[in-house]
Amino acid sequence: MAAFSCMLGSAAAQKINGTLTVEKIMRDPQWIGSSPSQPVWSRGGDTLYFLWNPDQKEADSLYFITLKNRVPQKAGTALQQYRPSRTNYVYNLARNQFVYEKYGDIFFMDTRLGYTKRITQTTDYESNPGFSFSDQKIVYLRSGNLYAWDITSGETTQLTNIGSSASSNPPPRKGREEVWLEQDQIAQFDVLRQRRALRDSSEAYRKTFETEKPLRYIQVREGTVRNLSISPDGRFVGYNLVSPAHPKNTFVPNYVTESGYTSSIPSRNKVGSEQPVSVLYFFDRQRDTVFTLQIDSIPGIRELPDYLKDYPDVLEKRKIANQKRSIFVHSVSWSPKGKNAVIEIHSADNKDRWLMRWIPDRNELKLLDRQRDEAWIGGPGIHSGSTGWINEDIFWFQSEESGYSHLYTINVNTLVRKQLTQGPYEVQDARLSENKEYFYITTNEVHPGEKHFYRLGIANGKKEKISSATGANLVTLAPGEKHIAILHSYSNQPWELFLQENKAGAHPQQISFAAKSEEFQSYPWRDPDLISFKASDGATVFARIYKPSHPHPNKPAVLFVHGAGYLQNAHRWWSSYFREYMFHNMLADNGYYVMDIDYRGSAGYGRDWRTGIYRHMGGKDLGDHVDAVQYLVSQYGANPDHIGLYGGSYGGFLTLMGMFKYPGVFSAGAALRPVTDWANYNHGYTSNILNEPYNDSLAYYRSSPLYFADGLKGHLLVCHGMVDVNVHYQDAVKLSQRLIELGKENWELTGYPVEDHGFVEPSSWTDEYKRIFKLFERVLKE
Repeated sequence: MAAFSCMLGSAAAQKINGTLTVEKIMRDPQWIGSSPSQPVWSRGGDTLYFLWNPDQKEADSLYFITLKNRVPQKAGTALQQYRPSRTNYVYNLARNQFVYEKYGDIFFMDTRLGYTKRITQTTDYESNPGFSFSDQKIVYLRSGNLYAWDITSGETTQLTNIGSSASSNPPPRKGREEVWLEQDQIAQFDVLRQRRALRDSSEAYRKTFETEKPLRYIQVREGTVRNLSISPDGRFVGYNLVSPAHPKNTFVPNYVTESGYTSSIPSRNKVGSEQPVSVLYFFDRQRDTVFTLQIDSIPGIRELPDYLKDYPDVLEKRKIANQKRSIFVHSVSWSPKGKNAVIEIHSADNKDRWLMRWIPDRNELKLLDRQRDEAWIGGPGIHSGSTGWINEDIFWFQSEESGYSHLYTINVNTLVRKQLTQGPYEVQDARLSENKEYFYITTNEVHPGEKHFYRLGIANGKKEKISSATGANLVTLAPGEKHIAILHSYSNQPWELFLQENKAGAHPQQISFAAKSEEFQSYPWRDPDLISFKASDGATVFARIYKPSHPHPNKPAVLFVHGAGYLQNAHRWWSSYFREYMFHNMLADNGYYVMDIDYRGSAGYGRDWRTGIYRHMGGKDLGDHVDAVQYLVSQYGANPDHIGLYGGSYGGFLTLMGMFKYPGVFSAGAALRPVTDWANYNHGYTSNILNEPYNDSLAYYRSSPLYFADGLKGHLLVCHGMVDVNVHYQDAVKLSQRLIELGKENWELTGYPVEDHGFVEPSSWTDEYKRIFKLFERVLKE
């Protein structure tokens, strides 16, 4: 264990001595210890690299172990440059060659011959390498165009000529007046006719020696070319042309600056603003033709959303217009040999996801799968590119059609579809094995609050559970698939690194031991009870309970509302809200019951739970918290007159809604960095849930705390970073003005001049949570 001798630093001699304080909790997180992160295997699968900081340095360092020596060693400078990239290696069909990008250059390795060749070494940045032309060439991206390196000859060829550089621009088109004048000049002057004839003759003679046509120039007049890709046979080049939007962007004032002058931080636009338009184009290199998709054949392309029924006049106008909806192409996926292609298309309103088979020769689209959701398309694996090919004809994907995200396959020729997983749980991660006979999946099948790793046989459907430890198991699979690295944690145990054989029943070996400092371990951190209760509408809500050993006579209770909306916190792993976790232990030490629930809209519970907040944030999600109070009262004897709640971001928003809409339930609330008016927030998140403000004003009215502020009766604390570029400080300012105009007195606003949405400075964390604790002590214990 000599390798860990200095891992605890100065914290080793310190003890919490059983008494938690805000000052102790909110220090720099290094006092807790150091968890390993970002494990990545070497190409041969015999060495595992990871980032770690057991020495309490300024930043993490690179460590490694080998299968023969499993004691972590710090990598020296010479070894660090050979650390493999976290991006995937791209193999040929025979899996005896692969290509990858590193240092902005492209590298090729032949495993049969055992050599690596650096294909490029330029000042340009090359990326996105892959095999094409029947695995005979390596294609990569450079300066917005595709290039091909021939494996046999070593020759490099430019495949596309997209852009507007002067050297490759075609001559500008002539106007009609120019054409007429040129023809008139030729007709009038013999010398001009003779010179043109000589020039044309010379050009014709030169062309007799050309072996290839000149590279076609594809001019982009307006927009940005993205996602350049090529078919495995090298014939078709696909790319997205993204036309720019011109929305009005916001800015955030920055008051505390080195110059002493107030500066403006550029920020995002607001929900409903103009969005970029993306169009997929294909360049057929064989026919020298550029074309786009014919989208009229997409089922439901003119379908209107159900919410328009609340706006009859608008619905009637939209029916008469019968316009096609805007779409964007998420990906183009070619089968291994290029026989088939599947195009994943999403509607701009995010209520449809289509998987379409594309027939290039006829430019036809044939439907393979349509997932329609009147709320919005989402869930694990739906937007993450979790799709691929098992062979030339079988395509795999994930869908929430059953109510939970599961694995499916479909034969693109016969349209025979097969569901590989099923049940009331989510497939949260999926990857195909190297031999394409198995899937390796991570699910929450054992319990919604756990993550486990499985091997799933494609032919027989047999599923083997590989991980065994209770909690979360985040797995990195080694090349060759004989070993796995596991980042594991439990409710009161931070992440540690383990190594295990990739088979059921294998024993995981712990590699790291410094995730917890001696000071951190000197306190008996609670393992909160993971329970469930019935909401008033019959739904099952999962929650964590922190119970006091000695409840205060007033039996106060606090509800913590996690942020992000679509996030899970009632689980059995080390929370990203680790500061709040420690604060909840402190509250329990001071006689409070603390409850942390995965309300409607949280992650981990399937489609209906995920979309339970559609068109009404602060509806069912807030109702779940009101029902949680009833559970605390009935099961633990909590005093219904001494209930507080707090949370940040979405949790701050729900805190405001609770204080404004249920003043008889919540006596005190701390809303941290809250959204107060959803019309102020960004487009991508908000439009999914509430549509656009000018299309669905009802949804925004019933979801924004600003309209319910008159209901405030309890004691409210609002804390907000003043340079927050996510939820702008403007939200807190607007709410303040509203409360002033309403004559409310029992509230206060604290601004943090140097903090963004996620606080950084320990002093800010400390000040904020001292105020929260003081609020609860003053109100809930009186």
